[in-house]
Amino acid sequence: MQSTTYLTLDKDVRQVSQLDIAAFAAQVSGGVLTAADATYDEARKVWNSTVDRRPALIARCLTDSDVQAGVRFAAAHRMLVSVRGGGHHIAGNAVAEGGLMLDMSGMRSIDIDAEKRTARVGAGALLGDFDRAAQAHGLATPLGINSTTGVAGLTLGGGFGWLTRRYGMSIDNLRSATVVTADGARRVASATSQPDLFWALRGGGGNFGVVTSFEFQLHPVGPELYSGLVVYPFAQARQVMRAWRDFTVDAPDELSVWAVLRKAPPLPFLPESVHGKEVVVLALVYSGSLDEGERAAAAVMKFGDPVGVAVGPTPYAGFQTAFDPLLTAGGRNYWKSNNFSKMSDAALDVVIASAAFLPGPECEIFIAQLGGAMARVRPTATAFAGRDAHYIMNLHGRWSDPQDDDKVRAWARRAFEEAAPHATGSGYVNFLTEDEAERVSASYGVNYARLQEVKQRFDPDNLLRMNLNIAPAAPPHRRVAI
Repeated sequence: MQSTTYLTLDKDVRQVSQLDIAAFAAQVSGGVLTAADATYDEARKVWNSTVDRRPALIARCLTDSDVQAGVRFAAAHRMLVSVRGGGHHIAGNAVAEGGLMLDMSGMRSIDIDAEKRTARVGAGALLGDFDRAAQAHGLATPLGINSTTGVAGLTLGGGFGWLTRRYGMSIDNLRSATVVTADGARRVASATSQPDLFWALRGGGGNFGVVTSFEFQLHPVGPELYSGLVVYPFAQARQVMRAWRDFTVDAPDELSVWAVLRKAPPLPFLPESVHGKEVVVLALVYSGSLDEGERAAAAVMKFGDPVGVAVGPTPYAGFQTAFDPLLTAGGRNYWKSNNFSKMSDAALDVVIASAAFLPGPECEIFIAQLGGAMARVRPTATAFAGRDAHYIMNLHGRWSDPQDDDKVRAWARRAFEEAAPHATGSGYVNFLTEDEAERVSASYGVNYARLQEVKQRFDPDNLLRMNLNIAPAAPPHRRVAI
């Protein structure tokens, strides 16, 4: 009888019989794919095309019981297991080489309770799915800025976007989560049920279980917000960036202004003379009244002499898709990220100097302005400890030719190292790459020891290790009677 080769947790190579695979497939609503299936190659693709891994099996989960069957199968065979929601994480941890992928991309249900202002969201839902469903009722919750990002991965790592300064992070708006833990049990975690697990899920990544659905608090938003882009010539970068920094220090919670340094794409409101040239882009969103948003935007337009302005009332769900063309699937991507409690003149000078040597037309440096409601949550209240990250910078290396791999990665690493002396030393786990395991403990700071204890309780064998891994705490030594 034929068998399939797979990789164990100990990196041993073993075989699983077709009989066992068939029995497993009978428990999974969407079936189980192997390399022999016609849809296998498409199913294993993720957003970052530098990730090219081949799972032994892909379980297409559509229900909680499918996920339970997958977790139990992996545990029984000590099989390396990964979890795919949106498949958008830069490190590509959704795909386990030689292992079992639990593909939950089909679990995209969204149930909005407009009266209670809550949403129940499946683990395969994308931000665009959620935004459209909630905005049909004039509601939203803080998420990211790219509509094709998966809700699950974004939330488990913390989650921030245009609404974070006003309403907190995605995890601050999480009311409960349904999760399958490493023992195959289905649990509901909330502030009153499994509170330690709930605490860890809010920022601890996929270390503690496979979350199958999320319940979020919603807020009245839009449907139109005052938002858009103000673009300045790179020659004015120092003046503009310092003015932006000074302005954001005292900005109201309703206003978010992010700085992006990149080569100008051929946007219709920009003159052809700047297309392909370095520029400073200030992207702003005001979540309060349109009149107040117009006044805030007017101030942003006075930081220098703009070469292009496109601001005004915009549907919130529409602006959530504004950056999608720059973040399409299939590109090669490598990121490095720094957290900052403040942006000093020296830090800004480093950023500008790095932007002067962008290694390609798709590369960029963006700095998210955070603070506000996010910063008013205690660092130990959730697993996410970086509440002092008033600014998060992402060095986004993006390119298409594999021959440019070394060049782009070297640029990102050099820029990261030069900015590091001005940063907090912690990181945002959703931006950490596959070669940054050493940054995990620093990113969780004061919460790391407690996270290890929760990991020991719910996943003592570290079955769920295809992530930015938190190792279980060493079990206490047993006392020997003498």
